[in-house]
Amino acid sequence: MQELFETIGRYETPNAGKYLIQLCKHFGHKVPAVVDGDEGRVSFDIGEALLRSDDDALTVILKAASDGAALRLQAVIDDHLKRFAFREAFDGMTWTTPAV
Repeated sequence: MQELFETIGRYETPNAGKYLIQLCKHFGHKVPAVVDGDEGRVSFDIGEALLRSDDDALTVILKAASDGAALRLQAVIDDHLKRFAFREAFDGMTWTTPAV
């Protein structure tokens, strides 16, 4: 089994739940996406996004086959979130790679 590259994004906002739903519904028009309460999952061709919201932040865990695929998914998430969070002057999630 191939090991997946993982990266975690965080955006502190009181509107995390709203953005989680918007992202999943939007992506759900093209790829499989589900929302279950404060969690969501989007299955892209190049990887998967697991979304979680709480009162303070939206967290996105990306799992992809390569660093390049993870970077592309980061750009997709950031680009779409910029459209949804334009009132908050969103400039991109804070992305980190977990220690192995």
